[in-house]
Amino acid sequence: MVAKRLIALDVLRGLTIALMIMVNNPGSWSYVYPPLRHAKWHGCTPTDLVFPFFLFIVGVSMWYSFKKFEKGITKASLYKVLKRTLIIFLLGLFLNLFPKFDFEHVRILGVLQRIAIAYGITALLGLQFDIKKLKFLFVIILVGYWLLLLLGGNSIDPFAETGNIVQKIDLLVLGENHMYKGLGFTFDPEGLLSAIPSIGTVLLGYFTGRIIDTSSNTIRAIKNLLFYGFILTVIGLAWGIVFPINKSLWTSTYVLYAGGLAMLFLALLLWIIDVQKINKWSKPFIHFGTNPLFIFVFSGIYIKIIIYLVKITTVDGEKLTGYSYLYQSVFVPLAGNMNGSLLFAVTHIIFFWFLTYILYKKKIFIKI
Repeated sequence: MVAKRLIALDVLRGLTIALMIMVNNPGSWSYVYPPLRHAKWHGCTPTDLVFPFFLFIVGVSMWYSFKKFEKGITKASLYKVLKRTLIIFLLGLFLNLFPKFDFEHVRILGVLQRIAIAYGITALLGLQFDIKKLKFLFVIILVGYWLLLLLGGNSIDPFAETGNIVQKIDLLVLGENHMYKGLGFTFDPEGLLSAIPSIGTVLLGYFTGRIIDTSSNTIRAIKNLLFYGFILTVIGLAWGIVFPINKSLWTSTYVLYAGGLAMLFLALLLWIIDVQKINKWSKPFIHFGTNPLFIFVFSGIYIKIIIYLVKITTVDGEKLTGYSYLYQSVFVPLAGNMNGSLLFAVTHIIFFWFLTYILYKKKIFIKI
């Protein structure tokens, strides 16, 4: 049997959190290497894989956590799931509010809110249904979402940036003041309707946890993951010809493509760490992976503090945020605009890793 504690999964979780911090915090958004940017609309860059990888990991962990529960939602399990869902959602809302607390224009949804919704619904499904029914629901979710987008969007291009049903529902339910504006137009990449296929991403992780757990040994688990990961990736690419791979819409093809790659990458880590025993390099990522949501929230608060609350006047009399001052005064002189922007992000990864290292050494694991 495969070992109960999957070190490779801890490493993948840590890698994902580290990459989240990197892609969210360049020194300047004007100077970012293309692989560290999201695709403008259709398509998938390495950055677009970070979030689905994290949801995939949530699903794998869920399989191992829920093995001790009997099938069927109980009062205790319902309370546990709803409590965690609410805490994660409210933390995301707090991050959006901090430090201005402008309730009139606050973005209601976001990364943590998407994690909360996808976790909460998938957890209840996992508790209630057996694996056969979950696979059936997985197919229904992906095909149903495709049909929803086809029938609900504009007739010319139902997957266009504007006029798609995902945007329509968010505008109707949330209102323009409470939606994301960072794409250059009003659209929330963590919207309400697109939360449905994100459940599919968590389910893929759940199925993966079962594949690993029921494999006779680690080599067999790796072979199974390579097989299913390859199949899912190919199906995602093939289906993508008529239903584009798109993170913002979280299309069904994106679920399959990103989930397939997550399986393949986890198989690679299992081979390197568990089979070949090459694991010294992985220690920092294990540290990240032991307090993932805490360090994500902390990094978000820290960045907002140095942007909104720290103001510095340069010798030339220019007023800068703490964020801009760090980039322009420290990192640009060291490495120039483009590499300085990258170095800014890498330095913050190291800074946040140091915090996780201290927590790890003191055996402080903040569970959210």
